[in-house]
Amino acid sequence: MMLLNSLASLYFLAAVAFAVPAQEKRIHHQPDLSDHAHDDAHSFQYDHEAFLGKEEAKTFDQLTPEESKDRLAKIVDRIDTDKDGYVSHGELHYWIKHRQRRYIEENVNKHWKDYDKNQDDKISWEEYKNTTYGYYLGEEFDDIDDKETYKSMLKRDERRFKTADRDSDGIATHEEFTAFLHPEEFDYMKDLVIQETVEDIDKNGDGKINLEEYIGDMYTAEDGESEPDWVQTEKKHFSEIRDTNKDGYLDADEVGQWVLPGEVDHADNEAKHLIHETDTDKACLESLLLLCYLLTTM
Repeated sequence: MMLLNSLASLYFLAAVAFAVPAQEKRIHHQPDLSDHAHDDAHSFQYDHEAFLGKEEAKTFDQLTPEESKDRLAKIVDRIDTDKDGYVSHGELHYWIKHRQRRYIEENVNKHWKDYDKNQDDKISWEEYKNTTYGYYLGEEFDDIDDKETYKSMLKRDERRFKTADRDSDGIATHEEFTAFLHPEEFDYMKDLVIQETVEDIDKNGDGKINLEEYIGDMYTAEDGESEPDWVQTEKKHFSEIRDTNKDGYLDADEVGQWVLPGEVDHADNEAKHLIHETDTDKACLESLLLLCYLLTTM
């Protein structure tokens, strides 16, 4: 009951969030590696946070030099996944990407125990469905005022779960459950993200988004209210930027370009930068450890 109400609240809050003049809320951006500018001439704070993660970097700031070096040695050893004594660009890229996604993993871990009822370190569709909707399933939501909304939520969750379940065994591993909760982070889920976005905004059910629906997703005029300037700006964005084929609608491809824009892979660039600083294609563990130690002490 509580989980179902929480889920409903999330849907409601999402609707409220999209009612403000921030079209950016529909756009999925990569999380920043650091809050600092990447300018090694004046500060290594960007590299410090990119390598450790923002929260972990704060912890290192409180350590003694000996403690810092000891913890860094363990981290650098973990990065070397093939245990060949070197850190390749691929290994370092994966590590920094992992730090970048830490907030997502923490969110998944926080909810994991709510759904993994038999504690087998997997979550089946039945476990998720019964935990989230179980109280009402037998009554087909008849006790809920807006039962059609909940039926729609259940159908949407099932479709997303099955899409995230790559081996189609009806059971989500930790990685698959992460894809279920955060589909925008996974390439194989992106078509679903686009589909869900179109369904959210497409009120007349024709499978595409017209200007009225696009604006209506962000703004609804009250009686006697003057239209804000940003609405006119968004109308221009729709016709001049979003609607690339100029047919008056946003189709699936155009919605994908809008909500899932191609971005620079900052984790990849940072990995290349740190490898370069060791003057080798592959950084030996000692060189990378020394570099990282300097980044945490300067």
